[in-house]
Amino acid sequence: MALFLKKKAVMYGRNLKMVTEKLFDSLPSGEKVTAYRLENSRGAYAEVLDYGAILRVLCVPDRNGDLTDVVLGYDSIEGYLTNGCFFGATIGRSGNRIEGGKFILDGREVVLAKNEGENNLHSGPDGFEKKMWSAQTDSDKNRVTFSRISPDGENGFPGEFDVSVTYELTDDNELRIVYEGICDQTTVANMTNHSYFNLSGEGSGDVLDQYLTIHAQSYTPVREDSIPLGENAPVEGTPMDFRREKTIGQDINADFLQLRHTGGFDHNYVTDGYNMAGIREIAAARSEKTGIHMEVLTDCPCVQFYAGNFVDNEKGKNGHVYGKRNGFCLETQVEPNAVNVPDFHSPILNKGKKYYSETVYRFSAE
Repeated sequence: MALFLKKKAVMYGRNLKMVTEKLFDSLPSGEKVTAYRLENSRGAYAEVLDYGAILRVLCVPDRNGDLTDVVLGYDSIEGYLTNGCFFGATIGRSGNRIEGGKFILDGREVVLAKNEGENNLHSGPDGFEKKMWSAQTDSDKNRVTFSRISPDGENGFPGEFDVSVTYELTDDNELRIVYEGICDQTTVANMTNHSYFNLSGEGSGDVLDQYLTIHAQSYTPVREDSIPLGENAPVEGTPMDFRREKTIGQDINADFLQLRHTGGFDHNYVTDGYNMAGIREIAAARSEKTGIHMEVLTDCPCVQFYAGNFVDNEKGKNGHVYGKRNGFCLETQVEPNAVNVPDFHSPILNKGKKYYSETVYRFSAE
């Protein structure tokens, strides 16, 4: 690994920028899975797969200029075929939970698979993260676009959904993810990325000493099964308050009902400044060990902060075994179960209307 990092430091000085591809692995069917590497002119790079449109690697420079992989993942397809933790996954059509695996749309009941008790999680057991996507690269923009047709009735969702996910790595060390789509029936669209970040480096241990800020005045309380109670609540005066920077571990074990329900932080935050017009910063995190900072910008109204409470003995990349709280997620979205709660932000995509959502993870070091 040290030799690889030195090589990257040399390439940094050559001002290279490229999109390359290689065979990652093969599915049990024999179908080939390709890894696409986006490398910017500063030496940072991301690797994404056409299986699941998954973000597998994200290497950014630390304070010494050494590249650090800041996302959890697997070295072979076997891990991603199961991927109960959703490492790096593109989630769709609908992220998070839907109560009872059903909702009413245009006057009729839509029934989905129940894959978390009585509820639907991340669209069911066979979501977008388990599908093969077509890929188109653009070296000038340093990006790759994955696309597919989600057929009418896939996982229970109505309408044929023509959908794409674009990953772009800019020369400002920003990983930009854009979701687009259009459907021939009214449906639900609430896509997100489920990457687990560890700004000290994947495999370095837990993230409890890493600092986090979430620009949100309120969060969404949940029942014991993580379905929202139906209204948002102020963070002020609770352990849920991340308006001022604090470590993830500072309050994670507080004697607070919401934290007991979810075994630690696993809650939606209604972020400040949402106006449907563009992206704005909604969260920031940093590691004192590496000096790596990450800012999260999005046009979504909410973000799910999950502290990796249920990661357990996951055999990950580079011989590492991931355990409890070895990574954290910041999943941009609307509120969980919003399709069943009129007061929440709506995930409904009307027939023929374009779906668009954008999230940026911006990295720096000091």
